[in-house]
Amino acid sequence: MKKVKVLILKTAGTNNDVETAEAFKLAGGIPEIVHINRFLKGEKKFSEYKILAIPGGFSYGDDISAGKVFANKLKYRLNSEIMKFAKSKKLLIGICNGFQVLVKSGILPFTDGNQSVTLAHNDSGKFECRWVYLKAIKKSPASPSEAGQAKLKIQNLWLKNLPEIIQLPVAHGEGKFVCYNDTLKKLKEKSLIVLKYVDEGAIEKGYPYNPNGSIGNIAGIVNPEGNIFGLMPHPERFVIKYQHPLWTRKKNVEPFGLIILKNAVQYAKENL
Repeated sequence: MKKVKVLILKTAGTNNDVETAEAFKLAGGIPEIVHINRFLKGEKKFSEYKILAIPGGFSYGDDISAGKVFANKLKYRLNSEIMKFAKSKKLLIGICNGFQVLVKSGILPFTDGNQSVTLAHNDSGKFECRWVYLKAIKKSPASPSEAGQAKLKIQNLWLKNLPEIIQLPVAHGEGKFVCYNDTLKKLKEKSLIVLKYVDEGAIEKGYPYNPNGSIGNIAGIVNPEGNIFGLMPHPERFVIKYQHPLWTRKKNVEPFGLIILKNAVQYAKENL
């Protein structure tokens, strides 16, 4: 079986790199934490890895806006390399601050280098740190053909084996998903919205179930090809059952974050 090297890309202010590396290790990957400066100096190449993860934190102190400086480093200093990786069908995941980086660099949602969505300050005006319920939205097969099934496989790769309703923790001050109506229409038409904030009964509601005021209760999206995933909740913080606040009361606690990361590693082993 192939070994899957996972790049954990960090910079000044990143503070979830170790947790993300340990989570991918549990998922079966071989993680390596590397500072962006090594890529800027040409010491490392994105092509060395099968999966690229941009973890949470407060990159560059969230100066200007959360993730913006990190995004500009990728967009203006490493654009050809990061876009080549993104369009190669290798896997890329941005978690919390990493999600902010992906949308502000134009890697998500359409991988065209243009920013069409953003993540703004929470409606509550404060940092929100809580567990949330999420609805996992999987695509249905548009075609029974072999090609159609192969496309569906990558489009649903992150959500494989997840139930419809899962729980993950959030911790952010700028997590409100915002875009123009025409962009929202495109996201819906292309089925790029894959995670939504809901209550325990799978009903979309406002605060505190939607912790930031995201339009459409959007918590996570993918690109049209499905290989790039951005989400505000933290899968790396729920990889063992003991991380759930009710693990002593609930039977058969499923570490949903681990399932998401295992899906990525398994897909990379089989297809990359």
